Amino acid sequence: MHGIDWVDAGLSGLKIAIVLGAMLSVTPIMVWVERRGSALIQDRPGPNRVGPFGLFQSFADALKFVLKEDMLPAKANKVLYTIAPMFGLIPALTTIAVVPWGRPFLLPGGRLFEPIIANVNIGILLIFALASMGVYGIVMAGWASANKYSLFGGIRASAQMISYELSLTLAAVSALMVAGSLSLTDVVWRQTGSFVLFNTIKLPAWNICSPAMWMSFIVFFVSAFAETNRLPFDFAEADAELVAGYHTEYSSMKFALFFMSEYMAMATMSALITTLYLGGWDVPWYNEPPNAFGFAVSVLAFVVKVSALLFVFVWVRWTIPRLKYDLLMKLGWKVFLPMALGNVVLVAWFIAKGWI
Repeated sequence: MHGIDWVDAGLSGLKIAIVLGAMLSVTPIMVWVERRGSALIQDRPGPNRVGPFGLFQSFADALKFVLKEDMLPAKANKVLYTIAPMFGLIPALTTIAVVPWGRPFLLPGGRLFEPIIANVNIGILLIFALASMGVYGIVMAGWASANKYSLFGGIRASAQMISYELSLTLAAVSALMVAGSLSLTDVVWRQTGSFVLFNTIKLPAWNICSPAMWMSFIVFFVSAFAETNRLPFDFAEADAELVAGYHTEYSSMKFALFFMSEYMAMATMSALITTLYLGGWDVPWYNEPPNAFGFAVSVLAFVVKVSALLFVFVWVRWTIPRLKYDLLMKLGWKVFLPMALGNVVLVAWFIAKGWI
């Protein structure tokens, strides 16, 4: 029986602490960004009283959630009503474990430090398997609340998320075919370096720069909005029609968990888009040295890309109005699904020709 390698255990604990701290910080930061961003788009001040530039407003909101009374509807299913918020939070916290967020480098003792919690060879399958559990929390919350508006929101969410998960998965298949692996670490390494387009233009080897991957990126990016229930696909909430949808009856920290789940899911999706299409931690035309400096540069590049995508989530929410529900379903089944399937064939043809 082998003893415990305390160095590896310590490094694993450090990586978990870094990722967990980053994910828990996403919600208060994004709440402030959402408010200031929407204010900028709508030409109004936004939060500017609690702390400089309103930076402490998110902490005041968190305190309000903690102190607010926790209500339980009289006819609700107590057990399912209570555990439903966990089904949204747990997938958002666990899926990020298989996403690489920096370049590996050698520690002084010669040990390799890999900036990923679980470097498994089926990382993308693990993400989709865990992310699909999020719909259970929404449906469970809608049904257990004993509220017709909540139930409608849960039913809408189940139809929406299932339809768009198919397009999301098929769009990711194209990136996996190019990498020849299900490991997200291999997907990133495949996108390092550069290539010459039409023998004239030198471009980064990112998947988004390949003509065969543009359609895949569009399908994946738009489907990510539907998967995270963000406008213009927030039919699970739809304030004008369903009051607040599946979480209408929730208050206090149970509501806060749903709130946190949405922003954490946005961060996970942004990290996945960055990994599959934007080169992950790669910096174009810069060969990061395999040391601490190269690691820091790669982490900064990854954070910048994810942050830019998170801002796009906010930008779209306050720019594009909600679609009609029938258009949402038609877009998922009749447009994005054929596009994703067609792109798989296109990528296979490019690979067979040796163009990728």
